[in-house]
Amino acid sequence: MRGAPAYPRDVARVPTQLQALARRLGTAAPRARRVLTVLAVVVATVGGGTAALAVHERTARLSVGEIRMSLSPGHRGALDLYVPLVDWGVRYAAIRLPARLEVDLRTVDRDAARRVAEAGRLDAHEVQDEARDALAGYLRGSILIAVLAGGLTGLLVALAIRSRNGPRLRWTASLAGGTAIVGGILLVVLLPPRGALDRPQYYAFGPDIPRALAVLSDAQRSTGVLDQELDAQLVGLARLVVDPARRTSLGGARRLTVASDLHNNVLALPILGRITGGGPLLFAGDLTDRGSPLESNLLERVVHLGRPFVFVTGNHDSDLLSRALARRGAIVLGRFGPLRRDGRPQPGRRDPTVEVGGVRIAGYGDPFVRLRSEGYRDRYDDGGPSVEDQQAFADWLRPLLGRVDVVMVHEPAMLGVALRELEADPPRRPLVFVVGHTHAAELDRPGDRVTVLNGGSVGAGGTGNLAGDPTAVGIARLLYDAGPRERFRPLAADLVSVDPGTGSSTARRERLDVPVERDDAAPATTTAAAPEPAGGER
Repeated sequence: MRGAPAYPRDVARVPTQLQALARRLGTAAPRARRVLTVLAVVVATVGGGTAALAVHERTARLSVGEIRMSLSPGHRGALDLYVPLVDWGVRYAAIRLPARLEVDLRTVDRDAARRVAEAGRLDAHEVQDEARDALAGYLRGSILIAVLAGGLTGLLVALAIRSRNGPRLRWTASLAGGTAIVGGILLVVLLPPRGALDRPQYYAFGPDIPRALAVLSDAQRSTGVLDQELDAQLVGLARLVVDPARRTSLGGARRLTVASDLHNNVLALPILGRITGGGPLLFAGDLTDRGSPLESNLLERVVHLGRPFVFVTGNHDSDLLSRALARRGAIVLGRFGPLRRDGRPQPGRRDPTVEVGGVRIAGYGDPFVRLRSEGYRDRYDDGGPSVEDQQAFADWLRPLLGRVDVVMVHEPAMLGVALRELEADPPRRPLVFVVGHTHAAELDRPGDRVTVLNGGSVGAGGTGNLAGDPTAVGIARLLYDAGPRERFRPLAADLVSVDPGTGSSTARRERLDVPVERDDAAPATTTAAAPEPAGGER
């Protein structure tokens, strides 16, 4: 009938369509099986080689001790050198493969350490050649084992999943072998360290961290400088191994937190509070930018970060700020001693020192401090303190020697004349200068009993520095012994630096209870002791 639906004809087509679909599925299943077989063999080969790299390690004997070499796949490519004895390591991004090549100094040969300690020198080139040969042998063995293990694992998987409808065994076996060889070629190209090792990242700093951080920028200028520094570190490590009793345990040491140059950056106050931990805080100036009344009100809570909070003025602080801090409980030091609680000086006081945590502390206010009577204008001279300023400080310090343990002053250049006198006539008792101003963490030891400690800038350059190049947040800690029967004895100084952009931090510890290592042929120098300028002014 015209117009009637053709249901019988459509129904008749259904079996034919089902048969076609079945034929397509029947031909697709073997293809999928072959693809899965190939993938399984490749994955097994790569996995077997990677597992072999992870478990293979080797111990090598050098003239100075024993090292262990191992690989950790799955990390950002790096060469790790670690010394468990001092809990110190350095990492170089020198490997292009996503794997970490780890070299640990497991033991130190006591005979070699004694020779280094007595002679004061080690042939660094010889040790480097030994380590390079050992590392090259380990890498060659690792690559060979990875190729064999990967190829064998791929072959076993090919045998286990072979089937009548899958690829032939000779093809899957060849695939396993070819994948292993290609992987070996990639290991040869990408695994060995390449390029200059000039960008170290230090980590896990322990109680006897070497001083390499302090000289990295200088070491790049000359291989001779690097060799000398390496010699110094090995000598120090050798002496630690041979005679560990020379160093005092820091477990029960008392601590002072050292900071400066906040420059109104209130965002850094929580960091400073955590580092201080409710203990004494010595702040070496530049708490504010101008020392104005508004800034004084904003920074009232800084007084409660230290117990007590000890302060000397910097060139960005003011007399108004000093009085405000004293009224709120801070110990504000100056050449006449601490300000009274009403903010007034004590010019008749004979002893300008105060005792904090068993330490006798004195402070010398900055000569460029801003004055309320002058509208808080900037009085700083770009030339820094004059010779007269340095001489006045030296005259003030001279009668205090033997009666003071820590002296706080904002600008390191103020110490110029005094340090030259102390180098010519060293003090009988240890003396620590706490300074700031430079925004760079630094520790100088002009002699065995004189230390200049600069924590850097706790405010990372201040809020006004956010648009420029970022400055690291810098804080220091002084570890010492002091008690009723034992006078002040500095043991170590920690310099902590925090990157304000990434939050990553580094630290180094300098022991202060050991003699200063110095080349007898070179005169003692210090960056804080500026040369005397011609003409009387700087």
